[in-house]
Amino acid sequence: MAKTYQYCVAENWGKGFIDHNESSRITFVGYPDNVWQVPAYNKHGNLWIAKVAGSVKTRDEAQAIVSAEVTAEQTAWDALSDEEKAKNPRPSDITLQE
Repeated sequence: MAKTYQYCVAENWGKGFIDHNESSRITFVGYPDNVWQVPAYNKHGNLWIAKVAGSVKTRDEAQAIVSAEVTAEQTAWDALSDEEKAKNPRPSDITLQE
């Protein structure tokens, strides 16, 4: 089966990180720790990764980064008081798509 998505790590600097034209041409999904999913084999996606100086990662590398961040968030949530826990749900595990 052909790869559907590619992943990269890129620091979101705010306005202009994803511009209007890019958002109309590319389907972005952001994950914890600045991991971004963009369509594979997509000229516009590849140009965006270059623009933001993204570091391309395999799905397994990206999954490890996301899982480590989610684990850290879960550990922090587990340390909260019951009153604080009642305000927000425990962060859920995330599984990246192929």
